[in-house]
Amino acid sequence: MLTVSGEKRQESTRQEDDHHISERRYGSFKRSFRLPASVEESKISAALADGVLTVTLPKSAAAKAKVKKIAVKKS
Repeated sequence: MLTVSGEKRQESTRQEDDHHISERRYGSFKRSFRLPASVEESKISAALADGVLTVTLPKSAAAKAKVKKIAVKKS
């Protein structure tokens, strides 16, 4: 099971004529995913860049060996 959790925050402020407007939004989240048996758990990695989380789940050698090619016919 892989669980990803975090918190997002957003603040905005603007001045209009004779009043000042300030808004704040925030919230936490948590997502869980079942990992396939073919994933090598010891080699899972994650990187965060520009607000995007990239999680890499490498397949085990046994799973890579089970490649099945399917021919596609034109109709």
